[in-house]
Amino acid sequence: MFSGIVEELGTIERIERLTNLARLFVRASKAARGIRQGDSISVSGVCLTVTTIKAGVLCFDCMKETLDKTTLGRLKPKDKVNLERALRLSDRISGHFVTGHIDGVGKIEKIIKGKNYVQMHIGVNRSLIGFIVPKGSICVDGVSLTVGTVGKHYFSFYLIPYTKDITTLGFKKEGGLVNVETDILAKYVLNKCHG
Repeated sequence: MFSGIVEELGTIERIERLTNLARLFVRASKAARGIRQGDSISVSGVCLTVTTIKAGVLCFDCMKETLDKTTLGRLKPKDKVNLERALRLSDRISGHFVTGHIDGVGKIEKIIKGKNYVQMHIGVNRSLIGFIVPKGSICVDGVSLTVGTVGKHYFSFYLIPYTKDITTLGFKKEGGLVNVETDILAKYVLNKCHG
């Protein structure tokens, strides 16, 4: 379980591509502190298990399903990723409850920029729209955000300068892809209503 508050930008050092599996080697400093083999880390919103740690480089095994259903399969060496260590019971929840289980990949349809202002429109599969509400929570590439507007095939959010500066969202471009996790509470409420 995570909160969607990114701790640092990690750098992809290398990728080993195997049959139905890829090994990601991610250089980290803060996110590597206190981490042991078997711990969970959110990598651009995807919950992954640390398989090895060596000199500040974390290794993760990504199975075919993860590579196919998230943006992780498109990563290249030197790419940046958002990193967050799993929550401890004693932590404050500054964002919202995030599982690290991606619901879909969204496409950045529009970026509107002004002074101290960035709005992003993310196109998603229509099946996700029912789980997204204005002023609700959404997790994009591991970043906890508040939903601005919701359309038939998209939602929007706003970035404060701090979030723009410390996450990968600050250098994303129109046409880029992002991992989207809808709010876990919305999933349970809608499931109960339709069940």
